[in-house]
Amino acid sequence: MVERRSRLSKAQHTARWLAHTPWPILALDMLRSNLVGALFTFAFLRFGMPESDSFRFNEITALNQAIFATYLVVAMVVGAVLSIQLSLPVLIWHRRRSRLDNQGARKRALQLPMLLSAVNAGMWVVGGVLFTCVNLTVSGRDAFIVAMASCIGALVTCVLSFLQFEKVLRPITVAAMANNPNNAIAPGVTTRITVFWVISVVAPMLVIVGLITMQRLHYIQTDADGLMRPILWMALSALAFSLLAIVRVVTAINDPIKQLRRAQAKVSEGDLNASVKIYDATDIGELQAGFNDMVADLRERQQLRNLFGRYVGEDVARRAIEIGTELGGEERYVGVLFVDIVGSTRLAVNRPPREVVDLLNEFFRVVVAVVGRHGGFVNKFQGDAALAIFGAPLDLDDFAGRALASARELRQELYETLGDTDIGIGVSAGKAIAGHIGAEARLEYTVIGDPVNEAARLTELAKDEPTRVLGSARAVFLASQEEATHWSIGEGVELRGRGIETLLARPLGLETQIP
Repeated sequence: MVERRSRLSKAQHTARWLAHTPWPILALDMLRSNLVGALFTFAFLRFGMPESDSFRFNEITALNQAIFATYLVVAMVVGAVLSIQLSLPVLIWHRRRSRLDNQGARKRALQLPMLLSAVNAGMWVVGGVLFTCVNLTVSGRDAFIVAMASCIGALVTCVLSFLQFEKVLRPITVAAMANNPNNAIAPGVTTRITVFWVISVVAPMLVIVGLITMQRLHYIQTDADGLMRPILWMALSALAFSLLAIVRVVTAINDPIKQLRRAQAKVSEGDLNASVKIYDATDIGELQAGFNDMVADLRERQQLRNLFGRYVGEDVARRAIEIGTELGGEERYVGVLFVDIVGSTRLAVNRPPREVVDLLNEFFRVVVAVVGRHGGFVNKFQGDAALAIFGAPLDLDDFAGRALASARELRQELYETLGDTDIGIGVSAGKAIAGHIGAEARLEYTVIGDPVNEAARLTELAKDEPTRVLGSARAVFLASQEEATHWSIGEGVELRGRGIETLLARPLGLETQIP
């Protein structure tokens, strides 16, 4: 008695648990598919044969009725039990998949639509064989008709149930497939369309051809007029099933395509985090997986491009992506700005390392912002110094004027931001070589030439200037008239290592603006 109560309690607990899973929907779909198949079967027996050979419900023997009622109850119970046994490991795994993974349950989940459809097929095969054998005792003709009707019902039931099972189990399939459609085995798009074509077009046509052939061979006793009703029924049945089938097939194909289109729209809008859930094991599933791989690749490339641009400058990165990177360079007229912190060695001795790093980061932040506003890019950071280029890798109008304007603005903003931290700024302009220098395995974009050397030497002199800014007269001469009015040409000096005289240019007005 206790054991019986325990089993009853366990069954009630399992039933309540199953009520909160997809199983009730699966059971309902299984019942609905069997009802549709049964309707096609009974309609075929009643209207799919000539009047003289059709089955009438009042002519069904008591034995057939008893066997049908008994088998219906048994099939429902067996089908429910088998569906629960097949589904339960999958449902438990899906509800508790945060725990250790269960490969067996994952594999079962991917096979579940076909297994449940196989249960339906098995019930129909057993029932078809049983009723064929029962009617074989009456006549071979009746047995053949019953067998043919059972095949039609089985095909209709299995096809409809498989598609519906796949739809209901999509959330579980997504988890079981783990974004890899190759893990699942399912009929492809071509196979599915072919199967529906065979059932909705080929099978009715074959039945019609068979009816005409049997009438011609006098296997069925009717005339041409008597064939009109079964032929008309087969045609209408083919239309009805074709409509039902095409809706299911189109839905099964169209749903993932709509999902892909929505995700593609997000990617087009710049959302590279878009992805689609893979729940199809056909060619469409491979397309879904390919889309996710493509977006992941785009996301990685965008991240690398952003990272590349942060290291070498956005213009350099864009040009490298567009035309590639080859060793060598090209002659360009460029403006060059060099900025350096005065006494950085003393700063490192007198201040904690973290404070020095924060100071340098703030210094470089201002440099990058000011240079960027004037169309240049910071080519490299050298300890406590920075080299900015105007006019390479992209052409820039008034490259010299932009470099000079950046120097004046940079002087102002650095003093407002860094306070008592002293700096020196040198500006030059002229012809230089800009390009990728190094080796095939390791290269960098840089600018080499006299303007770079001159700007570096002017920076050293600028550290002793009241304005802390010096430019070359050559840069002022190459600049626009508007910018040149902000500079005065002074004495000439021979900078270290050049061997020729450089006329110094000083910005006007900075002496009174900055203490």
